[in-house]
Amino acid sequence: MRPDDQTLTESGLAPAGNARARILLLACGALAHEVLALKRLNGWGHMDLACLPAKLHLYPEKIPQAVEEAVLRHRAQYDEIFVLYADCGTGGLLAAKCADLGVDMLEGPHCYSFFEGNDIFAKSGDAEMTAFYLTDFLVRQFDAFVWRPLGLDRHPELRDTYFGNYRKLVYLSQTSDATLESLARDHARRLRLEYEHRHTGFGDLARELSKKA
Repeated sequence: MRPDDQTLTESGLAPAGNARARILLLACGALAHEVLALKRLNGWGHMDLACLPAKLHLYPEKIPQAVEEAVLRHRAQYDEIFVLYADCGTGGLLAAKCADLGVDMLEGPHCYSFFEGNDIFAKSGDAEMTAFYLTDFLVRQFDAFVWRPLGLDRHPELRDTYFGNYRKLVYLSQTSDATLESLARDHARRLRLEYEHRHTGFGDLARELSKKA
């Protein structure tokens, strides 16, 4: 790098104007596979990934504090931190916390929405009220995040209590994988729901990350 590509400041040479800012992607563990795939596909070497445990979704009230602790722990090492959570059941508390911390976060109520596209999901309205959604992650981790936490492995009769008002299981796939499609169909059968598959790709997640490129 030539000296005249930099600006002299009181503390020394500032980074070159065309240097990429270092960005930390602070993500839900459920998004790790997708974020890493996008990083590889696009060569986003200036973005690092740190994940919080996906099981925080079982206790959404704990997400804002966990995000705050992670932001404070990593902030000094990065030019920017981008929080890869939607509201995720926090009732607006995560958005308020991110605003207090001065960091951006993904828009949308949950990952089902931003994978399908927030605008598209919002237009579906009441037509989707009886849909139970799975993503690639949840298809893989169905027993750990749905079946066992709800006690259906021990008390299958609880199926009607939890899913009596649902009519269909909608698999929003990020990748084209016949094995995952077969698993998703099996999960629908276990829940006694109609099955629907929509391939969304990475949706708004890809769009929002591309803005940081």
